[in-house]
Amino acid sequence: MIIICNLWMGILMAKCPKCGMEVATPRKSWKMAGRKDKSGKRTELTIGLFDHCGKSFRAVLAKRKV
Repeated sequence: MIIICNLWMGILMAKCPKCGMEVATPRKSWKMAGRKDKSGKRTELTIGLFDHCGKSFRAVLAKRKV
């Protein structure tokens, strides 16, 4: 399950799927390139791994066309 983050005062916030609280700092983040679209451009995703409520979850921090 991937969650899209909210931007609040310049800080990327992910919502915990268990309790609904906003979590600010990812434990780890990485970039991932998706498939090409019809125009030949790829979508580059920046994904963060967050920990909260004893669980870890992923969230999309940024999307851009490359």
